[in-house]
Formats: sequence, structure tokens, C-alpha cells
Amino acid sequence: MDPATVPMTSRRLLVINPNTNAAVTERVRRAAQACAPAGTALDVVNPELGPFAVETPQDRAAAVPHVLEVISRAAGNYDGYILACFDDIAIAEARRALSAPVISMAEAGIRAAAAHHDRFDVVTTVEAAVPTIAALVQTYGMGERCRVRATGIGVSETAAMTERSEAALAAAIAASRASGSGAIVLGSGAYAGRRQQLSDTFAMPFVDGLEAAIYYCGAAAPTTSVDPATAFGIMQGRS
Repeated sequence: MDPATVPMTSRRLLVINPNTNAAVTERVRRAAQACAPAGTALDVVNPELGPFAVETPQDRAAAVPHVLEVISRAAGNYDGYILACFDDIAIAEARRALSAPVISMAEAGIRAAAAHHDRFDVVTTVEAAVPTIAALVQTYGMGERCRVRATGIGVSETAAMTERSEAALAAAIAASRASGSGAIVLGSGAYAGRRQQLSDTFAMPFVDGLEAAIYYCGAAAPTTSVDPATAFGIMQGRS
């Protein structure tokens, strides 16, 4: 389902890029604005402090307190909160603190892919990110259906779409297709907004977790968090 077709009246969403890379935040902002339904107000921010890229467990740990600080300042001011990163950084803490829907690109993208495809891959950036994403895949119950691949290129270079990063992405997509994968989940905020372009270029389905997260915030009630598995089950029923 196209998230832009989901009714969302006068909703205000906060989208948080957990790294401090302003170029990634701007990419996420443009992508979110392009796919948000009419009537949605978006604030897209990153912490003032923290890692420039979240690529290792150490980066993740360093990002958590700064993300929580952003959420603490924004509590009660939004109808939904989206973490624009392929990780569940601070998600559990945010859900305990907030009554509005909270979701990461990771969970939204993986659940959206599972709603439509028997087998799918996640393509991310650096190899160091693979164990964390693979653990999330298991947590969501998709271990038998999903494989995680990395391009080996960092987040900042991936967002800049250098010749090297684009060649590495094309190679990962080719490997995924050869393995029989039915779709690819874009496993980094650095890929935000590229779903349609990549689908057209490679003639296969891609899933953008940011789009899926905006869908989730539209499907969930503004003052109570609907279980993501339930919300994406609804997506499957409507498609």
C-alpha cells in the first residue's frame, strides 16, 4: 500500500535521525515530505551531539542518550515518533515514556516486506551493522524469511551516492536477486527516498522503512500505540 493513500488528518509526526550528519537528516526530510499523506506536519531532526554515523555497537550506545534527550523534549507534542535508522535505538524506552505510536524504520520496513513477500533481503551499509539487524529480524519472527546483506560502504558515503557506493549497492542487489529474494528492504536512512528509483532501475520490489513507518503512524490511533504486527497485518489485508 502507498502510505500517501492512508488518511491522516492534522497529524504531527517527529522523525529522528539518530546520527548528527545533517546531509542524512536532509535526505530523510525530503523523503518523508514526499511520501507523507496530506494533512501531515513533519519535523525531522537529529541530536545536537552523538556519533556522525551509527555503524557499530559503540556508535549505537553513544547515540542512545542523545536520542532519548530529543524524545524527552518532544514528549506530548506529536502524534507519532519515527526513528529514521535501521536499528531500534531507544525504541523500548520511548514506548514506555510515550502514549503515541513509536516505530523505527527497521521494524516498519521488515514488517511491511513480510506482509507482501515470502522471502526478502535487507541491504544495509557496513558489515558491522549486520549482526544487529539480523538480531532484529529474529526478534520480529522473520529469521526463516529474511537475509541481511551489506554493501561494505559507510553511511555518509552511501548517502552521497558515490560511484563506489552505487556499484556496491548494485552488486548486493544482484546477489539478492540471484538468491531468489522477492524484495529488498533498504536497510539504512542513507537510502531514504530511493525506493521508486531503485524499483524502476532494477525491476524488482524495494521497501523503504521510512514510508512504512509513516504508514504505521497513520494506521495507529494518535493517542495509543497499535502493535506493529497488527498494523502491518491490516496493510496485508488491504493490499
